Amino acid sequence: MQDPIGIPACFSSSEKLSDDPAAVTRSGQSVVMSIYRTKLADHCRLISVTWCKNLLLHGLSVSVEGPDGESQYTCKVELKPWYFWRKNGSKRFIVDNKPVDILWDLKNAKFNGETEPNSEYYVAVVCDQEVVLLLGDLKKDAYKKTGCRPSLIDPILVSRKEHVFGKKKFSTRAKFHEKGRPHEISIECRNRAVVNNNGNFPSGVEPEMEIRLDGHLLIHVKHLQWKFRGNESIHVNKLRVEVFWDVHDWLFSPGLRHALFIFKPVMSSSTSLSSLSSSSSSSPPLSSLTSTPLSSQTGSSGSLESLNPSGSSEFCLFLYAWKVE
Repeated sequence: MQDPIGIPACFSSSEKLSDDPAAVTRSGQSVVMSIYRTKLADHCRLISVTWCKNLLLHGLSVSVEGPDGESQYTCKVELKPWYFWRKNGSKRFIVDNKPVDILWDLKNAKFNGETEPNSEYYVAVVCDQEVVLLLGDLKKDAYKKTGCRPSLIDPILVSRKEHVFGKKKFSTRAKFHEKGRPHEISIECRNRAVVNNNGNFPSGVEPEMEIRLDGHLLIHVKHLQWKFRGNESIHVNKLRVEVFWDVHDWLFSPGLRHALFIFKPVMSSSTSLSSLSSSSSSSPPLSSLTSTPLSSQTGSSGSLESLNPSGSSEFCLFLYAWKVE
């Protein structure tokens, strides 16, 4: 299964961003890429914020889409322990003859062992005296530093792409809508012993997979060798989420390979953000689980990343799970 996404390796100041997925496997690094759509330099553009982590350093990359939709302006930040002066700063580049400033303060950022920080930091993108994108919890510090006002247009999180490593279990956290709370997603693949007809002795093993949300088992795929591609619908509070998987390379390709999981919220006409917000603030139990037929788009010749279910929201979570033997 080919990975069409350019993966920035954790970089040094003299290195370029790598478009080779093998860079991820060579360094054993975790990567989290969030893509936002907002108005910048008089046009609607995509801004990519990428965090990467390996044994030596944390890396941050912020890229702004260029005028032709392909070229990008990129700011790269290293967080090596001995580079204390790089943990806060700024960089400016010109997009369509307008200055764009990237400002960051990561001096006291709390990572808690994760690739992406969860508190005590900010990353801001400024253009035309507006903060068009602001990440982190130090928002007051960011506005004071930039001296600029918030943008009148809120940025939209288009997609989130993560690369994680593990032997049998893979986990992440994600929000399925802006007003919701983060959910714990865990995926586990293991071999189940198959007993003989008498029910006494194991006659072999077969792989199976479990997908849990906040500890609740929502999807259990038996006979995974036959169902290595598929999809099912789950309900998180009042929101339907389509879950797609492709674990072919886990089972049939030698060496270090990744499986791909996609979580796609689907907004029905009767679903409102206010109802989702009120239901998400209550405690689980979360979900009901319904099965859907295997999508023709997840067949052997299809690409999971071309999915666009009718009525779906814009956000999509792509999880690349690298199985380490």
